[in-house]
Amino acid sequence: MKEAHHGREMAVIGSLDELTGLIGRSSDLYVRWSRGPDVDLPEPSSRDDLTGIELPGLSANPLAVEDWWGQRPLRTWVARRLHDYSHLPRVKDPRVKPWLLHGREAGRGPDNEPLVRDVQPLGWVDGKVIAEAEEEIAQQRGRWGPLNRQ
Repeated sequence: MKEAHHGREMAVIGSLDELTGLIGRSSDLYVRWSRGPDVDLPEPSSRDDLTGIELPGLSANPLAVEDWWGQRPLRTWVARRLHDYSHLPRVKDPRVKPWLLHGREAGRGPDNEPLVRDVQPLGWVDGKVIAEAEEEIAQQRGRWGPLNRQ
């Protein structure tokens, strides 16, 4: 399925399992929560909310699995990475949606997040995937939630 959002038509990743399969094949995939590539790519930089400083890339959440994760389920890893910032549409802008991208890390932002350059948009992450991620996280034993600072 393809979906247009702000003028750009991209594939839609429709399930957590589909996204997990993509992560298993590449180590430089990221998810970005924003209004989309059409808004972000003309001037690919983020801005520090506290100081207003322009950053040397787009803030993104890395999906590469860390070695310490070991043999734990990749699906849980991906769910956690999505869930981390799932609050952004509520607190920043309801037009914010997650999208998958391939890119090159150019530095770190003020929250130690990767700043990504040479961005290639790969697809929108459907809202159903976020719901599946929330279900996956709810099945875990520990207390934990998104990185919502409010």
